[in-house]
Amino acid sequence: MFECTVAITSLCPGTSDPTPRHAYLRTLYHPNDRSVLDPGALVLYFPTPKTATGEDVLELHIHGGHAIVRAVLAAIPRTKSVTIGAADPIRFAEPGEFTRRAFYNDRLDLTQVEALGDALVAETEQQRRLAVRGTGNSLLERYEFWRSQLLYARGELEALIDFSEDQHFDESPKELIASVAKQIQRLHIQVQASIRNALKGELLRNGIKIALLGAPNAGKSSLLNRIVGREAAIVSREAGTTRDVVEVNVDIGGFFCKFGDLAGLRWDHVKGGGAKQPVSIIGEVEQEGIRRAKQWILAADVVIVVLPVEQTEDKPPSLKVSVATAIAETLTQCDPQRQSLLFAINKVDLVHPNDELDVSEVHILLHTVNPNTNHTSKINIDQTPLNRISCKPTQHPTPNNPDPSGIQALLATLTTTFTRMTTAETPSDPTHPSSLSESLSASERHRLLLLQCQHHLADFLTTADHDDEPDTSATSTAEEPDADIVLAAESLRAAAECLARITGRGESGDVEEVLGVVFEKFCVGK
Repeated sequence: MFECTVAITSLCPGTSDPTPRHAYLRTLYHPNDRSVLDPGALVLYFPTPKTATGEDVLELHIHGGHAIVRAVLAAIPRTKSVTIGAADPIRFAEPGEFTRRAFYNDRLDLTQVEALGDALVAETEQQRRLAVRGTGNSLLERYEFWRSQLLYARGELEALIDFSEDQHFDESPKELIASVAKQIQRLHIQVQASIRNALKGELLRNGIKIALLGAPNAGKSSLLNRIVGREAAIVSREAGTTRDVVEVNVDIGGFFCKFGDLAGLRWDHVKGGGAKQPVSIIGEVEQEGIRRAKQWILAADVVIVVLPVEQTEDKPPSLKVSVATAIAETLTQCDPQRQSLLFAINKVDLVHPNDELDVSEVHILLHTVNPNTNHTSKINIDQTPLNRISCKPTQHPTPNNPDPSGIQALLATLTTTFTRMTTAETPSDPTHPSSLSESLSASERHRLLLLQCQHHLADFLTTADHDDEPDTSATSTAEEPDADIVLAAESLRAAAECLARITGRGESGDVEEVLGVVFEKFCVGK
């Protein structure tokens, strides 16, 4: 409290010390010449330990003019030198210092510190919700509950090691290990679900990657411009206008999205023949663009296939939606288990009310089995809607048709898809019935440590399984079961240490390193 009292006495001479947690209207004076700095400031004092940092806190709520702020900030360091000399002067806080002190004073755990960092950089509604979810203590309680389970299980095993010869246990060693293994198996399932939820949380935190896939002149760039509301990509009738990946970030329904407008995919047909050397109609630059487009598509979280309505050469002509071979081949390389697929039928303004549109090729593609997987699951047609759109800017909404272009319907479909992709898994847990939805806010650091924890739990279950098998070999010894129990207990210890490192309570001494990384994105003094 001493520094706070010094500051109050110097800046507000002739006034009594403020009552804790009460606001007082005060005139702030310069500590040297007693000139007025701010004629009407609010002064609040918060004593330790029930403060944001766990230390004494003095708040000065001043008028926001730049000159007043500069004058008050310049005067505050002089308050201590006037009162007790120049030693140990008051200084500006370093980036993240208040939060660091809150962590060291047990006002925040490491998971809450990381969530606060996410809150500072949140740009969309879903990012804000994710950060706010993590600022509570639910993650800490979850990890500590798991760690206590591991410590209890490890204690049972070590008691068996240390006292099996001196004490009588109600269960045989094999029964005890089987009982512990059953508990660890449940925990293993929970950790696996948390890892998957953390990956979903990364989509919310870092953005959902969306690839616009289609042939040249399918309308990908026009669609991107309509979605973002500006001319982000060049639109031309000339095929192959987009050569490189055009990346644009946009907020859709509160979700942070990273759109990629890609080069149109087509086969490299050649012209020439006879004595002439065949010449590619696709230049080297466009070939490189197609290669990058395919890389982007396979790495995307959502793939929007843009297919234009075309007029056939039949007599009379009809309208159909064709799927180019290059498009179909690329889609068969996608992973339907990880990636979401949407179809946008573009240029529907060409279709009149009485016209029939042939989309049979699209339905055939939807039932194509992915050849790169070992299973026979097909693209789910129920979760792959055909959105009919028009990128023509001349279409205006009317009371009877508020979305003539279909763009808003496509955005609604995307929002529904994003929600499905980022909904937390909640497997039942009879020992801890609360859901695992809070694990969405787990950071990449959490996920990597949970992966290590899962590895150690799997090692324990393997050891327990091995110990459960009868060994009839002549070389088996009485010491082997004890050795297995020691290894099993060590696996539990390592798993518990991974959880302790997540919350900053581990023994590995990496807390400072983690805090340094977290505070890099904090503003000065936060």
